[in-house]
Amino acid sequence: MSVEQPPLVSIIIPVKNEGDNVRTTITSLVNARTNMTYEVIVVDDASTDNGCHFLRNQENPSNIKLITTEGIGAAAARNLGVDHAQGRFLIFCDAHLAFENFWIDRMLELILTKKADGVAPGIASMTEPHKIGYGQKLDQKLGVVWYPNPQRPAPIAILPGGCFIVTREAFMKVGGFDRGFRVWGFEDIEFSIKMWLFGFTCFVHPSVKIRHLFRQTHPYTVVHEHIYYNMLRMAYSHFSEQRIEATKKLIVYANASEIEDDVLTSGAAAQRIRYLAQRKRDDNWFFQQFQIPF
Repeated sequence: MSVEQPPLVSIIIPVKNEGDNVRTTITSLVNARTNMTYEVIVVDDASTDNGCHFLRNQENPSNIKLITTEGIGAAAARNLGVDHAQGRFLIFCDAHLAFENFWIDRMLELILTKKADGVAPGIASMTEPHKIGYGQKLDQKLGVVWYPNPQRPAPIAILPGGCFIVTREAFMKVGGFDRGFRVWGFEDIEFSIKMWLFGFTCFVHPSVKIRHLFRQTHPYTVVHEHIYYNMLRMAYSHFSEQRIEATKKLIVYANASEIEDDVLTSGAAAQRIRYLAQRKRDDNWFFQQFQIPF
């Protein structure tokens, strides 16, 4: 790909108790070849394992920045990374990835040619690299389902949070990740739905692949209440009243009424009104477009 001035890309990596994964991810990133200029912003969200300590070394490349926070959660950490970013294009990455040469360049192809506003690569398991997912959709319980290989760039319902690129323009117009979300859960799903409803497009580029460490447990505490809160806040922000009621029925390991009260007293109703005025498509379009039975 030939461009007169390579665009600046900001790669944002939120971290919480990732241990040695941070170092191996950064090493893989730095060693991967690219023709693009980029910066790396690592947001250490109150880790207790000193996994990011090596980034304090003055010998580290100048394009790698470390930001520390006091436990603001996955969505807020990503937003904070953007606040410190200078790039025209934003890549969000987990801290347990391995990269191939020119992955940045090829992910940018669909954006620079105006075919997409957000792009995900194929994401392979680090331990079983033959298992590859190509973007995600949702099932009848709002759980994620991986797409098979589409063979060519194709629209996807959900940009997997493990790795995707988006234009800064689109990110700012949709308001970034939900600023009321807590700890972890649904941040990439809500962001992707918002992208589509606000008139933007999300694609997978199947010829680009990164490897991801899929873990059975979190290296920090995640409770049902936080996940349900984020899920219901997403529903109140974007879904019809019928789908809001269907979402509430998915709350089985917590008190649904308490979760709903918490969501409504945290500004979700006002956010709903604001989003309805901004969006170009409705949730019926989204669920029908991607054949989601919800």
